Amino acid sequence: MPPESDNGPSAPALPPLREVIAAHGLTATKALGQNFLLDLNLTAKIARAAAPLTGFTVYEVGPGPGGLTRALLAQGADRVVAVERDRRFIAALDHLQAAYPDRLTLVEADALQADEEALLAGAPAKLVANLPYNIATPLLLRWFAKCELFDSLTVMVQREVADRMTAAPGTRAFGRLGVATQWRMQARRLFDLPASAFVPPPKVTSTVVQLIPRPAPLAPARPDLLERVTQAAFGQRRKMLRSALRSLGTDPVPLLAAAGIAPECRAEELSIEAFCALAEALRRQGA
Repeated sequence: MPPESDNGPSAPALPPLREVIAAHGLTATKALGQNFLLDLNLTAKIARAAAPLTGFTVYEVGPGPGGLTRALLAQGADRVVAVERDRRFIAALDHLQAAYPDRLTLVEADALQADEEALLAGAPAKLVANLPYNIATPLLLRWFAKCELFDSLTVMVQREVADRMTAAPGTRAFGRLGVATQWRMQARRLFDLPASAFVPPPKVTSTVVQLIPRPAPLAPARPDLLERVTQAAFGQRRKMLRSALRSLGTDPVPLLAAAGIAPECRAEELSIEAFCALAEALRRQGA
């Protein structure tokens, strides 16, 4: 493992992460999905993947002891807004705030309830985060709905979540998350991180994914109706759509006909545009 004092050529001298963790008696809390990434080569790799950061405010969720936060600041982010729910880490990040007094803003808050618009204050922004495993999907869905706030989102998630985000129609991993992601985002996998890179090591491999907001959604659809359609379709994905869509409370056959979809199709066979067509057909029915 590389020396933890290597914080980049222009970075101020900072204590090693392991010393910070020991000094504050910090341990990862499983209930909050915490796993510490202490290898500064890897945190720097994630920050470089999101570059350029100069000229941007970077929104980070779950900084923990601050390994990725250091890398984002060293990579030249104008400002880092770090949202941390666990109060123990706010004090542990004081050394970073002292080193970067005008460039780091610490916010003690639940990221699922944070006001991103107010925190970013209209500045050009990128989101870079090692997402807590237990709330990664709700966070992503929240940010997709307000993706106009961000130039890009570079996130570390479980490999299984990355599989579902980037899955193509017709594959086993394709489902609701794939539709929600690719409807609003251009998504690509960047690299994996082994469990051994974390303290404590999780039971899964992690993957860094980069998401670029589309100028407009892939096809017209009302978000709430698209969610209803995909929930119904993938809720019984082994069934033909003429059966699976009955939970919408309307006759599926005319709905499918209006969207130009054969009633014998199954959910994973549809394109994202076809799901949007279904949502639009549902809207025209007055749903």
